[in-house]
Amino acid sequence: MVPAEVYRGVVSAMELACLDLEGVLIPEIWIGFAEKTGINELRATTRDIPDYDELMQQRLGLLKQHKLGLPDIQEVIATMAPLEGALEFINWLKERFQLIILSDTFYEFSHPLMRQLDFPTLFCHRLVADETGAIVDYKLRQKDPKRQCVIAFHSLNFRVIAAGDSYNDTTMLSEADAGILFRAPENVLSEFPQFPAAESYTELRQEFLKASNRDLSL
Repeated sequence: MVPAEVYRGVVSAMELACLDLEGVLIPEIWIGFAEKTGINELRATTRDIPDYDELMQQRLGLLKQHKLGLPDIQEVIATMAPLEGALEFINWLKERFQLIILSDTFYEFSHPLMRQLDFPTLFCHRLVADETGAIVDYKLRQKDPKRQCVIAFHSLNFRVIAAGDSYNDTTMLSEADAGILFRAPENVLSEFPQFPAAESYTELRQEFLKASNRDLSL
């Protein structure tokens, strides 16, 4: 029989790390697009507006008003890079956990940035664009998708440690076996004091180590 300590520090099939994407691993795409276009109203994110449909309808209305479409947003995304230290953190997690990114972004946005993160598994949504490139609708994978993913993982006997930064992450954090806020704004921190908070990837690593039910000291 192989001694148990041989397995210390390696990936466990029973424990998942689930991360939000924007604000945790990459910059907020809509903020970057707002800065490029000068449309300040597009700076609003789920850190500001908890109702995701309200937020998306606001965004789609602004895009229509200013005659901007999917190619315009993709052009900005092509110039963006992950947050400093994000790839190193991803690689650290992959050595110790199975990793899944749970995001309210869209597949039509994510590809250039996910390439730079070495393509971790991503669950997100889809946009609907017409023949001119105008975004006319969006399709959620399901309602409250991050929480529903955690529920599904639990049904498969996985233990889940999750991290995010916004209102739309809090149901995921609550459903997980351990939830962590990362670089969350003060309004989210004050409303959800039950979650430990990290401000750097070093602190986030420590929170994952504390939350794990395994010895990851190696």
